[in-house]
Amino acid sequence: MATAARSETNLTITREFEAPRDLVWQAWTEKDHIAKWFGPEGFSTRVDKQELKSGGRFDYVMIGPDGKEYPGTSVYKEVSPKDRIVATDDFGDEFKSGNQDLPGAMVVTTTFEEVGGKTKVTISIEHASAEDKKKHEDMGVVAGWGSTLDKFERYLAALAK
Repeated sequence: MATAARSETNLTITREFEAPRDLVWQAWTEKDHIAKWFGPEGFSTRVDKQELKSGGRFDYVMIGPDGKEYPGTSVYKEVSPKDRIVATDDFGDEFKSGNQDLPGAMVVTTTFEEVGGKTKVTISIEHASAEDKKKHEDMGVVAGWGSTLDKFERYLAALAK
């Protein structure tokens, strides 16, 4: 079960996984793994670019059950292996076209902490404004991440077998 905390511009989601930090990090950061779990239930993801380094890019497309594509792009600001990732997160230009009610780019800090043989993942999403945060929440970000983390949990369990 994920927990979510909110402030005026920040949304933080936390979940513990029954897996060692090394495995969680690998599944979270490697292109072939990401494509197998990233995105809410019913969505698939195509990873076009994954450069896990400061200044590197993560370009992906989530594909909805109806085939609609939702491109996204991130630029890594900080990568501390098995500990922390700080990156921008923004909707792809193709998706922004005609969607005027989207939040602007966000900064997402994801931490990985060993807790008694489990791994605690904390995703902290900092929005540019309270209005952007509300737009993001109205899009279903909390439920979307909850569903995504459910998929991630199942994927980790399959990897562990």
